[in-house]
Amino acid sequence: MAAAQPVYVALGDSISIDDYAGGPGRGGCSLLVRNRDDDFPEWSGRDLLTADPRTAFSLLATDGATTRTLLDAQLPRLRALPARPTLVSVTIGGNDLLSAYGDTVGARAVVASVQRALDRALGTVATLLAPSGRVVVGTVYDPSDGTADAARLGLPPWPDAPAVIAELNDALRAVAVRHGAAVAEIARRFHGHGVLAGDPASPEPRPARRGSWFCNVIEPNAWGADGVRAALWAALHEAP
Repeated sequence: MAAAQPVYVALGDSISIDDYAGGPGRGGCSLLVRNRDDDFPEWSGRDLLTADPRTAFSLLATDGATTRTLLDAQLPRLRALPARPTLVSVTIGGNDLLSAYGDTVGARAVVASVQRALDRALGTVATLLAPSGRVVVGTVYDPSDGTADAARLGLPPWPDAPAVIAELNDALRAVAVRHGAAVAEIARRFHGHGVLAGDPASPEPRPARRGSWFCNVIEPNAWGADGVRAALWAALHEAP
């Protein structure tokens, strides 16, 4: 019997979408499905469609999504798809944390809330996966590169921001492990590609400096999308 058609579904926030990387097909999840050989020749032949040309892709992630969006809007859309996914990726938590920007005590409460919500979400995803389906959870990057240099980002000071982001990522990893999901270490890939490499506040989706991976402060540009794809690919191919 022929193997079932692979179906990849991307859930979550703007880390997963195409918009800030220059348009359709240019975001990190889209690159995982189909590489753009003109931009990234080193990735030629390393994508889901090369592995199986029948692969279907549903990009359900949305700009500004929080865990509430994931639970109330995206999971119902996942449930309504005509085929069970063989792969689901989730990038979430960054926008929840931004809602408490500057308030360390409040932010730590948000981290706990994100952990509970992701636990619920992955429990639901498990019931919708195809047999032997896989789940990948992405970590959240820090455009200050751990410096807490909010002024360079056009934001009010918050010295605790790097530590709180690290706590959020520890929480995301813990939930992923509990559910048997792989972890895409997006935060680690992006370190050094924020304020240390350029101007994260720039709106340019394809800056001349390819080491600069952010635009509009918190979004992955075209080169950042490559970093997201690389983290997803590594999670799929290096996880036990």
